[in-house]
Amino acid sequence: MKRNLLILFSLFICCSKEVTAVPMGETHTLTLEEAIMLARVQSVDAAVALNELKTAYWEYRTFRAELLPEVNFTATLPSYQKGYTSYQQNDGSYTYVRNNYMQMNGQFSIDQNIWFTGGTLSLNTSLDFLRQMDGSSDNCFMSVPLALTLNQPVFGVNQTKWNRRIEPVRYAEAKAAFLSATEEVTMTTINYFFNLLLARENVAIAKQNLENAEKLYEVAKAKRRMGQISENDLLQLQLNVLDARSALTSNESALKSHMFTLRSFLALGEYEELIPQIPDSIPEIRLDYADVLSKALANNSFAQNIRRRQLEADYEVAKAKGNMREITLFAQVGFTGTDRRFDTAYRRLKDNQVVEIGFKIPILDWGKRRGQVKVAQSNREVTESKLRQETMNFNQNLFVLVEQFNNQQTQLHLADEADQIARKRYHTNVETFLIGKISTLDLNDSQSQKDEARRKHINELFYYWYYYYQLRSLTLWDFVAGTGIEADFEKIVKH
Repeated sequence: MKRNLLILFSLFICCSKEVTAVPMGETHTLTLEEAIMLARVQSVDAAVALNELKTAYWEYRTFRAELLPEVNFTATLPSYQKGYTSYQQNDGSYTYVRNNYMQMNGQFSIDQNIWFTGGTLSLNTSLDFLRQMDGSSDNCFMSVPLALTLNQPVFGVNQTKWNRRIEPVRYAEAKAAFLSATEEVTMTTINYFFNLLLARENVAIAKQNLENAEKLYEVAKAKRRMGQISENDLLQLQLNVLDARSALTSNESALKSHMFTLRSFLALGEYEELIPQIPDSIPEIRLDYADVLSKALANNSFAQNIRRRQLEADYEVAKAKGNMREITLFAQVGFTGTDRRFDTAYRRLKDNQVVEIGFKIPILDWGKRRGQVKVAQSNREVTESKLRQETMNFNQNLFVLVEQFNNQQTQLHLADEADQIARKRYHTNVETFLIGKISTLDLNDSQSQKDEARRKHINELFYYWYYYYQLRSLTLWDFVAGTGIEADFEKIVKH
């Protein structure tokens, strides 16, 4: 009996094969940190986030420029007209007279928006030139050396003032959204990285299972010839070999698919084979919900989004109220002069004063403008209700996420211990099966539990890193370093 057991164990050892992966191209060992760095620099998602930041940056720069003085030059060089126009004579009758003249004009102006009143103040100077082309061909100049112009809406909504309140919040929201998008790129990377890691682990498990199934089948054939096992057990082990080969083929196909996905996301070479490395350590941290919530409300784009939408709803109400009556004040003071010569047109100057007040007040509009105000107020109430609900959902989701992360450390340690126990149990059962103490059903059960424990360990590791970077995305806070996640946005946009 001892001699037979030695023969069986020798056969089991001799059937062992070295499992090697067939290279698909250039091999690149990839850690999780390296994958994250590549994704933040080379992925399409990172490029999209950067372009969205650039758009928000230049929109904010445009808004800031609107608050500064603007220098403009307008001109008509030249305007020539030759034709007939109607002319009213002294007796009230009309006739047509022929005009044939050339005209040129130019104006420099410095325009400044007045943010606290919503008006526009302009300082300008202009010159007009007119030449009659028929008869004596006289020239005529009209100069405005200096004029001060005010255009001021009265009672209407002050859009510049509202923009000063809304646009900085919008830009702060865009900056926070960029940082969150960067962390979301990391989350996508983690997803693809662990998908590939699990696929490669499944291939390794499938290869090992096939190797073990073939060895056990060879041993079982020898035991069958010695009459130590039944025909049913032998056929079951043969089916195990076929199932193992099918699982290997399926897992190899899944591995290629996941590798292509990660390569494409990281913008790597098409034939580069990636070998993901299991992270060897995790940060041992425990988070407090109140602290996480405080950081999220202070840093996340959600808080800025809430504030911006509230301001925009208030602005719509103010605009609807301002549209109930329209009054505009236009005033201009300055000097002007005319002469047939250019130099003397600037000598004999006269006052040039214009004051206009225009208004539009509805007498009967059947409640249209008042209805617009009610609509804007109702929309604001709807927005406020949505914001309250979104805030509650945000806080609740954050609470659940903090609990999941804190529990995940325990889950990961348990999965690691279960993985080690399941592997040890399987190897023990293989030895026990060889001496005929357990059936093939018990052996298959231990193999299934071994494989499932290994996959669960990798999955729990994935969830740990995924939850961690999801919390970083929501709070824009590095919990390991204990610092906020910041960036030099000027440098990022310009370089």
